[in-house]
Amino acid sequence: MQITILIIEDEDAIREMLVMVLEQSGLKTFAVANAEDALQFLADNVPPDLLILDWMLPGISGIKLTQRLKKDEFYQQLPIILLTARGEEEDKIKGLNCGADDYMTKPFSPKELIARIKAVIRRNGYQGKETIISAGKINLDQEQHRLSIDNQNLDVSPTEFRLMQFFMTHQDKVYSRTQLLDYVWGRNSYVEERTVDVHIRRLRKILSQHKCDTLIQTVRGFGYRFSLMG
Repeated sequence: MQITILIIEDEDAIREMLVMVLEQSGLKTFAVANAEDALQFLADNVPPDLLILDWMLPGISGIKLTQRLKKDEFYQQLPIILLTARGEEEDKIKGLNCGADDYMTKPFSPKELIARIKAVIRRNGYQGKETIISAGKINLDQEQHRLSIDNQNLDVSPTEFRLMQFFMTHQDKVYSRTQLLDYVWGRNSYVEERTVDVHIRRLRKILSQHKCDTLIQTVRGFGYRFSLMG
């Protein structure tokens, strides 16, 4: 699968240039103009493989956003490259100390940026996202958005697919209803916790037809766990 990049840059010309350069290099690219839109994007989508973040953003600055993300357990491993016109050594130190993985001073060479992106991703152990996730006899195709058991496709909703995707990539760990809402529905969603129970029941009913419903386990007083172990 393609490496995905989220660009956060308020200057239209620079943002458009970055999108063009990255897409020409085969990178799947998304772009927003401020930190607030970036947080909304992260809440509503699977996290990208890397952020390219302008330091001098309106509202929440790039430095503040970097610090915020690095304090968040869900995003602290997300690589960040800071872009800025500030080229003093103390600014570079400040940027790196706040948690950024690399720092580039404007103006910069597009070829150097691509090289830096690849270097940061290598350092962070990117191996490419698996297209097919398997758990026992369950297969989940992330590209085709198909869930199957013994090569029989299951009729699940987009939300149920995302819930299974999360469970299958986070096996054997217990998650509360609130955590599942954050990770599957998005942090800015306004959905009641009982909605999680409704979708869990639906998934179990579908999985029960193949005797796999016990893989989604209720942990009383806390939440749910997906495990191949009883």
